[in-house]
Amino acid sequence: MARVFNFSAGPSMLPEAVLQQAQREMLDWQGSGMSVMEMSHRGKHFMAIAEQMKADLIELLAVPAGYQVLFLQGGATAQFAMIPQNILNGKTKACYVNTGAWSTAAIKEAGKYCEVGLAASSEASSFTTIPAVADWRIDTEAAYLHYTSNETIHGVEFSDVPEVGGLPLVCDMSSNILSRPVDVSRYGIIYAGTQKNMGPSGVTVVIVRDDLVGLEAKNTPAVFSYAQQAKADSMLNTPATYNWYLLGLTLQWLKGEGGVAAIEQRNIRKAQKLYDAIDNSSLYRNPVDKPFRSRMNVPFVLHDPALDKEFLALAERSGLSTLAGHRSVGGMRASIYNAMPEAGVDALIAFMAEFERTH
Repeated sequence: MARVFNFSAGPSMLPEAVLQQAQREMLDWQGSGMSVMEMSHRGKHFMAIAEQMKADLIELLAVPAGYQVLFLQGGATAQFAMIPQNILNGKTKACYVNTGAWSTAAIKEAGKYCEVGLAASSEASSFTTIPAVADWRIDTEAAYLHYTSNETIHGVEFSDVPEVGGLPLVCDMSSNILSRPVDVSRYGIIYAGTQKNMGPSGVTVVIVRDDLVGLEAKNTPAVFSYAQQAKADSMLNTPATYNWYLLGLTLQWLKGEGGVAAIEQRNIRKAQKLYDAIDNSSLYRNPVDKPFRSRMNVPFVLHDPALDKEFLALAERSGLSTLAGHRSVGGMRASIYNAMPEAGVDALIAFMAEFERTH
């Protein structure tokens, strides 16, 4: 069976080379006589996998000294609660910026633990833009400021790190981590689910500055404590071992592709091609303000919504899979993460042009 170009927002497509290596090593990892998914997480074979995976991530993101790098469970959704549990440090307020569905979810969950101050919101524009940082209302008494760097559903992305004064900056990078260089030292916490650019679902990367570790509330469960997880090398409970392994393979693949700087240039080309095709069309439209268009998630609508079902059905038959927009917004969405080759974007553009010609 031929593989399709999978435009899913997540879990997303993985590099074919990663899947092939996992296939080769399925029954016998490097002469160990066992599959990775059978290994003890305390055994020497898996410890070697874990150490290499962590080292590769630190290298790719250029994580400086003074940070803990954790590999947890529960997805980014668990972090919506764990962040206030861990770093409120006796304060009662936190600032949030609302730029889409995932920001909204983070705000709702944080409200169970503290008073949420809305520093800025683009809800009035249906989340098609990002408010100017100069206009944000930042409460200097807050424990931290949280934002989502890329909204997968609405397709808006920050191109720069916002300057928020002295507050610890907390960022959900689930859908654009490793897609462009980032200055980790500007952040208190970076967190990301792995199912977009780093591997399969089941692992959440948390990069937390040392001064924010050990501040958790007394009633915080040990498994939710950054300090306890750091002390246990993210193995306070049995980790998702096979997912760690696949994360490690994906990081090695990215290094082989030239690292984050090289993959960014590929991502720029892919996104520009697709946005140009949309902008030069009379059938398709992207609703996002151009300065804030996401390189990772490209939503678009057809001028005649009655054509949506036919578009999706024909695309699927053409090997272009999972292009339906999120159920909350409709339309189409092409997620073009690191593993999506330029050939996939070219195939989508060609299909869109032919569909427009015949409709």
